[in-house]
Amino acid sequence: MKRLLFTLTLAALPTGLAAQPQTPAPAAPPAYDAGGLPRTPTYGTVEGQPIDNRMPEKKADLRQFQEQTRAPYHHASDFKVTVLTNQLHAAWASALLPDGKLLVTERLPGAFRIVGQDGSLSTPLSGLDGLHVSQPMTGLLDVVLDPNFAGNHTIYFTYFEYFDKTVYNTSVARAVLDENGNAIRDVKVLFKTYPFAPNDQTLAAGTKTGGRIAVGRDGYLYVTVGDRDNAGPRPWPVAQYLDTDLGKVIRITKDGAPAPGNPFAGKADARPEIWAYGIRSPEGLAFAPNGDLYEVEHGPRGGDEFNLIKKGANYGWPFITYGIDYPGKPVGEGNVTAPGMEQPVYYWSPSTAPSGLAFYKGASKAWDGSVFVGMLNGRLLDRIKLSNGKVVEEEAMLTDMKQRFRDVRMGSDGAVYVLTDAGGAAISEDTKPVGQLLKLTPAK
Repeated sequence: MKRLLFTLTLAALPTGLAAQPQTPAPAAPPAYDAGGLPRTPTYGTVEGQPIDNRMPEKKADLRQFQEQTRAPYHHASDFKVTVLTNQLHAAWASALLPDGKLLVTERLPGAFRIVGQDGSLSTPLSGLDGLHVSQPMTGLLDVVLDPNFAGNHTIYFTYFEYFDKTVYNTSVARAVLDENGNAIRDVKVLFKTYPFAPNDQTLAAGTKTGGRIAVGRDGYLYVTVGDRDNAGPRPWPVAQYLDTDLGKVIRITKDGAPAPGNPFAGKADARPEIWAYGIRSPEGLAFAPNGDLYEVEHGPRGGDEFNLIKKGANYGWPFITYGIDYPGKPVGEGNVTAPGMEQPVYYWSPSTAPSGLAFYKGASKAWDGSVFVGMLNGRLLDRIKLSNGKVVEEEAMLTDMKQRFRDVRMGSDGAVYVLTDAGGAAISEDTKPVGQLLKLTPAK
């Protein structure tokens, strides 16, 4: 399977996308070698000091405002950790059911399982054959409940088709959950993102697929799609192309049609489902209590981002980034700003690889305003606190477990549910079923 190849030199960029002058920055600290991929640090616990004191990958502090990175540490509350299960195979997402059980997805081979508060673990639910995939294997990604789930038992989920080590692009489906029958029924494919086969065998199962879903107050589905590029100092700039879904947040109805009011509807050479663009590898998506939509994504080497997603906005990848290419060269011209391109609310450098994202909505006053971000490479559950749209504190949690944290969900019972990732980026049928589902309950 050959990749779709596109080339674009910065000399051919539209006006405003070429190299931009940088904001003056402090002198660079002494050079250091991160040794390729970023190292996992020992996180700091000194009140008022950053939890990560490693040098940023660009070796200079290029933040555009004070709260954009390295927030001060604060320990808000002790908490209890309950392990509901430690037998999941490549778990990717969870959804809390009204009866307190959790519906969990496993990435590859794709499977739904139900986990009880008592630790019970169901066999894989039947019904995925209702997708009628053209390839022999299905991989599952995200799952969310319909807001009226109590009455209609409807779920929405994302998946990819898999054949001969090739990951086909992200698709969206819905189904009815039959908990008593240990099955999903009335399966319907809602949307297949374009192009269907954007990558080759060098991208592992689930790599840069995106696939997170959030249901808005408007009743529409917001879905992330990764750019599917395989890195390099001149990345494939497909996230900037409006004639493809790659590197985008899309917005569709519950029947899969482009939602009314999308910003590029009716524009020539633009896909009508696009809501926002210029995104690299989106791994988390969630609505804040006030209705704002936020996303987290992997940068290259450094430059992981926490973004406020706005209608029609361009988030800049690959023309601006706070990271560098993996061997150490700049990405493109090395810019961190450009006119018309959004800045992240917060960024992490070196990379900690943010994944699942959840806003705290429980009764704990200590965790009020908190946002929980699972970290893969960083092996922590990161708690950041938002105040007036800025990150004002940060806390590294669960670091003693030394696990990759894949998914974070806010439960209607006031607990925070966290999935660990058993297998890393490379998932196979031989991946050990040792993934955990954790329940975190604050002490105050």
